[in-house]
Amino acid sequence: MRRGPRRLLLGLLTAPAVLLAVMPTTAHAWGEDEDRQQSEPQPGPRGDASGRDLLASVSQSKIRLTYPRGRTTKASVGELAPVDPNWQPPACWYEPVFSPKQLKAAVATGEGGLVNAHVWWSNGLWVDHYEKGKSDTDFDPNFPGGTTADGYKNYNIGKKGMFWRSTVREGMYQDSKAWDCGRVMFWQDAGTIPKDKNAPTPEILAAFAYGKIKVPDTEIELKPQDLSTVNLPTWVWLDKGTFTNVQVRADLPGTGLWAVTRAMPVALHLEPGTEDAQTYPASGDCEINADGSIGTPYTKGASEGEPSCGVNYLRSTSGEPYQLKASINWDISWKGTGGAHGDLPDGTFETSQDVSVQEVQAVNR
Repeated sequence: MRRGPRRLLLGLLTAPAVLLAVMPTTAHAWGEDEDRQQSEPQPGPRGDASGRDLLASVSQSKIRLTYPRGRTTKASVGELAPVDPNWQPPACWYEPVFSPKQLKAAVATGEGGLVNAHVWWSNGLWVDHYEKGKSDTDFDPNFPGGTTADGYKNYNIGKKGMFWRSTVREGMYQDSKAWDCGRVMFWQDAGTIPKDKNAPTPEILAAFAYGKIKVPDTEIELKPQDLSTVNLPTWVWLDKGTFTNVQVRADLPGTGLWAVTRAMPVALHLEPGTEDAQTYPASGDCEINADGSIGTPYTKGASEGEPSCGVNYLRSTSGEPYQLKASINWDISWKGTGGAHGDLPDGTFETSQDVSVQEVQAVNR
């Protein structure tokens, strides 16, 4: 059979991504109840596809996502931003994609497809390499020019295992790191994980989950609500239960790998929007109470005291209000297969609101 052309693709894949949307939860001690919950598999989104669709997509991850605890039902939510701007989750990794029979059925469509993140093979090459046993170039980034990948007979039908292929994180196709997973689709015996630096690990699952953490908006209460006064504290608080621990479990079927990423809200950080102000406490970090509340609600007669969480503006606004920024800091950790565990960079979610400040003039008689 004549060998058909192969094409290199960069940033041209548009198949929809099926991603694990991870929710945070406690980043400190893991309770017994949480350990129990994470051992209970629950139905979640799947990245399954077949035939032409699966041959054409490397963003269709098979990772399954469940929410053992704390999934928010609030309509207003946002994604966490890592406190460390230099931290990046993995751009690519390998996943099991086809059983022998599934691959044979997919090749039968005659459309060709992707054998890794960037290389498209004609249908003739699929037949030559995976059915007729002909070797071909393996785009191993550790060896310039590639290495030789041995071929397979009749798609390995009758053997126990799966064909694995690279998966690229959404939006990372044009990143040079996405080429790190350059091997053409390869066979892996059942119950084993590839000996490759880009093989999936619990930490990769946890980091992938990080990018899909959803947290509620930071809607703080102020007193006075509409107009603050120079040298009189503005009290800041949040009702109890607004911010609680959340967690998400990510499983990669066929590998036995799983990870639970948990995030715990640890503090509300205030930035008054001007240097002419002081915060309570002085650091601007208001601790989150055990019941999920922040600060102390204002009560009548409390204006003469100092709030546990608040701002004191020292100069009035003139025309434009101050932009009071409130950001919740989340401490994030994970645990997974075989007792593996660790920390991920802290996350933060920030909102802002206008604060107008008046100057009260005393009247002398």
